[in-house]
Amino acid sequence: MKLRMTIMLIVVFVLISVIVGWNMVTAAFLKKAAAGGGALPPATVSTTTVHLQDWQDSVGAVGSLRAVRGVDVSTEIAGLVRKVNVVSGADVAPGTLLIELNSEVEQAQANTLAVAVELAQTTLKRDREQLSVQAVSQATIDNDEADLRSKQAQLAQARATLDKKTIVAPFAGRLGISTVARGQYLNAGDKIVSLQAINPIYVDFFLPQQQISRITRKETVTVTTDAWPGREFTGKISAVNSTIDSTTRNIQIEATIANPDRALLPGMYAKVSVQIGGVERYLTLPQAAVTYNPYGASVFLAQPAPAKAGEGAKAGEGAKSESAEPSLVAAQTFVTLGPTRGDQVAVVKGIKEGDMVVTSGQMKLRPGTPLIVNNTVEPRSDPNPKPQEQ
Repeated sequence: MKLRMTIMLIVVFVLISVIVGWNMVTAAFLKKAAAGGGALPPATVSTTTVHLQDWQDSVGAVGSLRAVRGVDVSTEIAGLVRKVNVVSGADVAPGTLLIELNSEVEQAQANTLAVAVELAQTTLKRDREQLSVQAVSQATIDNDEADLRSKQAQLAQARATLDKKTIVAPFAGRLGISTVARGQYLNAGDKIVSLQAINPIYVDFFLPQQQISRITRKETVTVTTDAWPGREFTGKISAVNSTIDSTTRNIQIEATIANPDRALLPGMYAKVSVQIGGVERYLTLPQAAVTYNPYGASVFLAQPAPAKAGEGAKAGEGAKSESAEPSLVAAQTFVTLGPTRGDQVAVVKGIKEGDMVVTSGQMKLRPGTPLIVNNTVEPRSDPNPKPQEQ
């Protein structure tokens, strides 16, 4: 038993000695590699120089276009269509004749009442002359005046009905497509044609209630729509709703957009960008240059490599000299980020103008890694990126 115990203790001691020795050798090797600085292989990266840029803050939303004034023109009374003056898609001025209904009966009634009014006027005039010689009483004059006013009211009613047989454009705008034909019978309230005033045109969109303090009337907006790729329409905010939607907590905004060529039509889907506040200046970077971590955002700077002891002593040995080592090394620094726009992000703190920042290849870097800069392909840094087809 003593022999077995001795052998076991010897084996355990040997194992512990081997483990401790291996750890010491590994630690010494890592320390030597870190101290030498040349153990880390160089990494190829792209870089950019940090500059100050003008920054106009903006907020985006999805909106819908709406006519400044838009109605479905209809008729107040029923009738048979006698004349059609509607040209689908045409621009019309206020008062332009659109539809004329058959009005022969109403015209005849108006003529009859006009004659009755003339007779009532003649009767009243004659009775007033007879009143001057006491041939009639004042009651007769009163009855004549009442009869004249009644006939005049009936004539005005007939003429109003006659006017309703003619349908005109209530305001200037563009007509829609009409299917009304001559000889068709229209009931009261039947749609004749759509009329839309579209220059200028409204765009309605919604923003979160957190943006209320930043939105004011007359702020500039930019509108884009897939109906007109590559084209931007500008306007200004004309109204902010007085209530907030209690379900979504969003507020409705109305902007007025100039539309002289009638390119925008009511009902179109549009993307809206609202410019907020004044122009500021920020240090900007491509968003691809920033490494996001749970403990904060950071970037890698490309800085000159520190000079080594004894460097230059062998500068004259040209025959056996090796290729020049990278003159830049990576240095990680934490940054405080500001707003973003497109492919860019503003940096509030952590870097300064003129710094060289690594924009790609950060995943293979650690502090002190030698760098080889190759800017043949650089990440996009467009404040207003657009979809690209390959």
